[in-house]
Amino acid sequence: MSTVSRTAQFGKLHKVLKKHYKPVPTNAGRTLMEHLLFACCLEDARYEAAEEAFAALVHTFFDWNEVRVTSISELSEVMACLPDPRAAANRIKRILHAVFEARFNFDLEDSKKKNLGPTIKWLEELDGATRSAVAFVVQASLGGHAIPIDAGAMAILKLLDLVSEKDAEKGEVPGLERAIPKSKGVEFGSLLHQFAADFSANPYSPAVKNILLEIEPAVAGRLPKRRAEPGARKTAEPKAAEADKSAFGEQKKAARKEEKKSAGDEKAGPRKKASPADKPTEPAKKSKAKSAPPAAEAPAAEMPPREPLERKKSASEGLSKRKPR
Repeated sequence: MSTVSRTAQFGKLHKVLKKHYKPVPTNAGRTLMEHLLFACCLEDARYEAAEEAFAALVHTFFDWNEVRVTSISELSEVMACLPDPRAAANRIKRILHAVFEARFNFDLEDSKKKNLGPTIKWLEELDGATRSAVAFVVQASLGGHAIPIDAGAMAILKLLDLVSEKDAEKGEVPGLERAIPKSKGVEFGSLLHQFAADFSANPYSPAVKNILLEIEPAVAGRLPKRRAEPGARKTAEPKAAEADKSAFGEQKKAARKEEKKSAGDEKAGPRKKASPADKPTEPAKKSKAKSAPPAAEAPAAEMPPREPLERKKSASEGLSKRKPR
């Protein structure tokens, strides 16, 4: 792709986004450290949610050192308005630890007086500082030309074929700063971030889809598609079974009605004496019961009289009847 076509595509992207979003200016009253921490909240989140989370940090804790020693779980509860509060809390905590270990304080205002190159390099080496956060600080606090690109913005540029797979893995967008002039950098960065936040929140949104098609009609075949959830299939199967069951029940009811109707017609007609062949056969149990009387009713057989048993003589009685010698 030539540089001219890339520049034209970035210009068209800027023009379309300006029709659907309003640029958000940076807060000039914040310090460099505050811009860095705010950028951690802003990554992959809307501006309103990031401002709310940053304000919660400022009002909940005494200073940044207290935030540094607070657990990630507690920080996540304070910043629950963010899409991924745990990831933001992790970035903030790591940056505060790295700055404190390097300076024993959180004052970075002297970095504004130094050359831009060494300052950017030092910020990029901080633990927890992402490319998007560093670019936001360079743009908002250091007066440099850098456009923050988070995961959502990179996904959009990749979808529009403005960045290759290899560059996306590195987190780089070649030619972006040349295509967008410095005077439009803050405006373009805020517009792209708002669109990226909407895309990250719901990539299947019709509004997001229409904006993408307005930027590049050829993107229609590359748009993300919904996948069928396994739960939907599981719920569909019981519903089909219930439908079959209800249909079977209705058929049964209809058959019963027909049987009742035919039985009523037979009752209404003249009665005929049933021939022996027409008589229904009774169950085997009833026939057995009528043919053979129950065992309890049979007369008991007479028992022969018992003979009286001879009583055994005891030894004492035999001795008494013996004659003396």
